[in-house]
Amino acid sequence: MKKKAKIIFMGTPEFAVPALKALYKSNQNVALVVTQPDRPKGRGRKIIPSPVKKAAVSLGCEVDQPASTRTVEFANRIATHKPDIIVVVAFGHIIPKNILAIPKIAAINIHASLLPKYRGPAPIQWSIINGETETGVTTMLMDEGLDTGDILLSSKIKIFSDDTSGTLHDRLANLSADVLIQTIERIETGDITPISQDHAQATYAPLLKKNDGRMNWEMPAPTLEAFVRGMTPWPGAFTFHGKKRLKIFKAMPIIIDTVEPPGTVIKRFPDELCVAAGKGALSVIEIQGESGKRLLIKDFLQGYKIPPGTILC
Repeated sequence: MKKKAKIIFMGTPEFAVPALKALYKSNQNVALVVTQPDRPKGRGRKIIPSPVKKAAVSLGCEVDQPASTRTVEFANRIATHKPDIIVVVAFGHIIPKNILAIPKIAAINIHASLLPKYRGPAPIQWSIINGETETGVTTMLMDEGLDTGDILLSSKIKIFSDDTSGTLHDRLANLSADVLIQTIERIETGDITPISQDHAQATYAPLLKKNDGRMNWEMPAPTLEAFVRGMTPWPGAFTFHGKKRLKIFKAMPIIIDTVEPPGTVIKRFPDELCVAAGKGALSVIEIQGESGKRLLIKDFLQGYKIPPGTILC
């Protein structure tokens, strides 16, 4: 039996965990797992290991957590393992050229889009926000660019009308594990041909920040509904009622003619919050106040009044 390639796996968030577990389950030779350092999280600022570190430790893998991937010391540690393949899945930093040159066979990356569309750090959110009906995952050879390397394999899935970035994230993470195993097996047998990306067709999915979740009521209602789903669970879609932030988790566009300015609460039913949009209106289904919990709108409105004519912004 041919000896399996020696692999170094680099990843950090939950998205990368299924791929690591798939390597382990398929008896691949994972020599080292590289992930970002433990960081403080939550209100108590407790130091927490990354999801990939937790998974690696549970699988009995050796773990390295460099403060930087650009030091000579880190490059030497990687070179000492003499990897055949480096696999990178949402590691969080661009891997420098000297590291990419270390593996004997290839450095490969998994990206959560159908490249060259949605290069960059937030492809899942932006595919939903922009109203795409399909997306997928792509494995590629890594180069110095941002998601610009030659494509190895890709696999498509449908984006459902009720998908949030959270639900789509989980499905793509599982799909990425399958595509990774197929990619490595075909690399080992020589049954794969890298294909150059059509850079003229490339689009970019920029990093989202917390304030990017603020709703622009000038948008058409269907666009706003997709925006809510794309921003859920993070950074979260929100609007302001006066100085109070209201976080919106779920909404439904309504085809309605209204003369009210965008952002105006329209009179409908007592247990409904319907807001005029640039075109049509948005009916809020699930919402959360500043100090409360996520509620159905009928339950929220029992303790928090937003009368018709109120302007949300």
